[in-house]
Amino acid sequence: MRDHQDRATISFHCVKSVMAASARPPPNTVWFYHASEVPFGCFSNFSLHPVVLGGRTWATSEHYFQAMKFFPHSPADVDAVANCHHAGEAAKMGRERHRPLRKDWEAVKDQTMFDVVLAKFSQHPDIGGVLLMTHGDTIVERTRNDAYWGDGGDGSGRNMLGITLMRVRDELRRRLAAAEAAT
Repeated sequence: MRDHQDRATISFHCVKSVMAASARPPPNTVWFYHASEVPFGCFSNFSLHPVVLGGRTWATSEHYFQAMKFFPHSPADVDAVANCHHAGEAAKMGRERHRPLRKDWEAVKDQTMFDVVLAKFSQHPDIGGVLLMTHGDTIVERTRNDAYWGDGGDGSGRNMLGITLMRVRDELRRRLAAAEAAT
């Protein structure tokens, strides 16, 4: 699994300098941000694709991710995030620092994101197909609003959501190959 992450990270960093000066993605690169974008809006955690994970159905992957900031120590906050009417509300609630953030959040947030993104694309074959159709392209969450999960808008960010999507794509391919080999 670490090798997949390393290859995705290297792939992203190879296009950073081109991205900084470009209004369009470089070749073999997919940019996304808004859930309404066709066809890659489904890559957004705000896309309306419910996810079943942890014994519960979450309205979006954003709902799950934000709720896990308070799991397991604050069930009331987990429920409050789960009951948000839309992903933007869940994201805002997850950033409220009067709520008790779990102590190990920095250590578990990347794996939490991987788990929910894998569940989302595994449970919705239509968008799993969209992810697979990107083949080996570099996937970038293009936004100035986030330099950790996104690219910072100029390629200076870490693009961890894009890297997570590329890791999930690799895992979906691995699972497809295993299923084909078993038949």
